[in-house]
Amino acid sequence: MTDDSHDAIIIGAGFAGMYMLHTLRERGFRAHVYEKGDDVGGTWYWNRYPGARCDVESLYYCYSFSEELQQEWRWTERYPSQPEILRYARHVADRFDLRRDISFGTTARSAAYDEDADEWVLTTEDGARTRARFLITAVGCLSATQLPDLPGRDSFAGEAYHTGRWPHEPVDFGGKRVGVIGTGSSAIQAIPVIAEQAASVTVFQRTAQFSIPAHNHPLSDEEQRRVKADYGRLRAEARMSHSGILSEQREEDPLELPAEQVRAELERRWAIGGTTFTATYEATLRDPDANALSAEFVRDKIRATVDDPETAELLCPYDHPIGTKRICVDTDYYATYNREHVELVSLREQPISEITPRGVRVGDREHEFDVLVFATGYDALTGPLTRIDIRGVDGLRLRDKWRDGPRSYLGVANAGFPNMFTITGPGSPSVLSNMIVSIEQHVEWIAEHLEHLRETGTRRCEADPAAEREWAEHVNEVADETLFPQAASWYMGANVPGKPRVFMPYIGGVGVYRELCDEVARQGYRGFHLTAAG
Repeated sequence: MTDDSHDAIIIGAGFAGMYMLHTLRERGFRAHVYEKGDDVGGTWYWNRYPGARCDVESLYYCYSFSEELQQEWRWTERYPSQPEILRYARHVADRFDLRRDISFGTTARSAAYDEDADEWVLTTEDGARTRARFLITAVGCLSATQLPDLPGRDSFAGEAYHTGRWPHEPVDFGGKRVGVIGTGSSAIQAIPVIAEQAASVTVFQRTAQFSIPAHNHPLSDEEQRRVKADYGRLRAEARMSHSGILSEQREEDPLELPAEQVRAELERRWAIGGTTFTATYEATLRDPDANALSAEFVRDKIRATVDDPETAELLCPYDHPIGTKRICVDTDYYATYNREHVELVSLREQPISEITPRGVRVGDREHEFDVLVFATGYDALTGPLTRIDIRGVDGLRLRDKWRDGPRSYLGVANAGFPNMFTITGPGSPSVLSNMIVSIEQHVEWIAEHLEHLRETGTRRCEADPAAEREWAEHVNEVADETLFPQAASWYMGANVPGKPRVFMPYIGGVGVYRELCDEVARQGYRGFHLTAAG
């Protein structure tokens, strides 16, 4: 049975889905959102692990489409915590009356293109079906959790949690022995907080990560007033910047500067903190020797922080250039290993052999725990989409099309999948940027595209295979000009066994990408096949 019909179906009620809904409603489209969770927030609805915090500053990790909204909301800290971001998302939903067009607790099981009707048919887990001319995915880039395929993984008799699917009620670590598997961004945020409560914490590390101090602090009224008074200029600059995050970048080659001058500049950036540390010098992500200067600087900081030299060396990354895996931002992560009840176990030479009912076995040693925390990340960028059974023309499944790696046009459309648009999909800046900046750009571009289709009487819009192929080649070419492909990162799908090693996001820059998309639109949506009604 078909329960309802809309102009557009949107999957996901995170920041992308909420803004897509609001924008389409403002432009006269009938849109409806289907959301797996019981409330808005997306990533920030699910990621409730201890210490969960955004690595983009709060005054810029928020919508810019409404002047009243950005002026009225008051952030409390430099880097917003998960509870505060979720409160903000709920405020937006209430302020713009979004919930009336969102079906919560509703999982999209499949979406199939009906070629005769030129419509998409969405089927939910409970079997309900909905039709719409357009399908828009707003499922997020980091929403498909990834668990390691370890023998006995489900045999553990204690409490077990994944950082990406944390319980909504607080987890009590008091007096408990806790094992943490993984040392990515989620673990780096969670471990110091867990260590404040637990009787013992054992961290299992396969790959050491570079992390920069957050230097988080409460936001003063004066700081907020100063930024908000200049929002117009700051937002405009962010939209045309490389990452959507404003930062200074020195164009000098650090290899041609006196060593003490380079170190002084790195010290200054370290004192500022945050992800823009790797943007100190333009050459850092292109020249291995320039990269080595920043990498060794951070390793020196780790050695100076961690008391035990052996532990410090284990925490020093050597297997990838700094910045080619998502740089982490922390509060007291490295210093946490100076606590007597915190132990680091390296899995580099000897991996986990099995999960047992009592804990984790590495070699001949069984580590016993009351709680296991899997901080093992996500099937990034593609996983949130391929875990839905999406079928286009002739029943082509998206997961089959992407079997050898994702290919899309502009990261927003796919050949063989007419009238389907993907917000911050593979092939767009997405995870290499301030996600809010990229979300707003995609939502506005998609909405304008749909308006164009409506005004021209176009019934079917599909990316051209040749345009898609050219874009994929461009994405790869731009990536190959950098050091990014040298790292076995989740940008490359390296954290998921069997996943193709393809650099998935577009690294050409947020501003460059915006100009390319605008040029496509000015040329009548070059690269799309547009079919008129009838």
